[in-house]
Amino acid sequence: MPDRARPVVREDRGVSDAPALSVVVPAYDEAEVLPDFAARLRAVLDALAGDGRLDGYEVLVVDDGSRDATPVVLARLRREWPQLRVVRLRANAGHQAALSAGLRRARGRLGVLTMDADLQDPPEVLPDVLAATADADVVYAVRGDRSVDSALKRTTASAFYRLVRRLGLGAPAQAGDFRWMSRAAVDVVLGLPEQHRVLRLVVPALGFDAATVRYVRGARGAGRTKYPVHRMLRLSLDAITGSSTAPLRLASLFGLGGGALTFLLLLYALVSFLFDSTVPGWTSTVAIVAGVGTLQLLCLGILGEYVGRLYVQAQGRPAYLVASDTGEEGGGPP
Repeated sequence: MPDRARPVVREDRGVSDAPALSVVVPAYDEAEVLPDFAARLRAVLDALAGDGRLDGYEVLVVDDGSRDATPVVLARLRREWPQLRVVRLRANAGHQAALSAGLRRARGRLGVLTMDADLQDPPEVLPDVLAATADADVVYAVRGDRSVDSALKRTTASAFYRLVRRLGLGAPAQAGDFRWMSRAAVDVVLGLPEQHRVLRLVVPALGFDAATVRYVRGARGAGRTKYPVHRMLRLSLDAITGSSTAPLRLASLFGLGGGALTFLLLLYALVSFLFDSTVPGWTSTVAIVAGVGTLQLLCLGILGEYVGRLYVQAQGRPAYLVASDTGEEGGGPP
């Protein structure tokens, strides 16, 4: 780790008993990979703490309602690893909700690092990420090499980041949820009123000073991906409609374009009528009706996405409910 690493990781422990760093890890049916993940992550964090670069840490694993042996594995790991803390949600709330639950309960007084448990975010990158915190409130770990991913996943991911850039949302290309945030940035995120936030677009939109660290994406340690294509598409839609009004403007442009096309068609019909060259045509009629109907349905669908988000937000239902927290007596409030 370079010498420019932020010296605040050596802050006076008399100020607070909270650890300097919290590592938040959402986990859903990850029993197969958790032992290897814990071993690699602990080796890195213990080395940072042992040579004085990190003044205390906690690892907060959020069990997102797993149905396999994940709770059993976490209980065993916790007996061997004092810094491991387990928060279990009452039901599967989704990856982003689990991240929000972890951020809400993380005690790191200087910052919080979020990462996945599947080992595609290599724990060995943590020293480089912490080194970049000297001049930033947010550090994004950017996937510089995604050759381990399938061609379909690489293609869809590239298309998503291109779309995000065109919408002006400012998210770093190929940056997922592997990031470090200062305590100030975490507090701002937690203060946002929206319940179902997608952090990979919300955090860049806040405008904090940011840095990036490139890394090679690893292969999944074990188990199966929890993000098939349909879930990635759902996440992309939630991220865009939750962070930008551009699709609404797109619907307006479609409406204007449809109106202009209709005007031209009416003008053409009028001229054809005046020159007595009109010929009833089934194909053209069907094509026009189908085209206009498609535009109308598309615009209604976009509007429906926003109305749906407003409806969910107005209900005020929590995005997650905590069943237990090993860091608090009795599990603490939800």
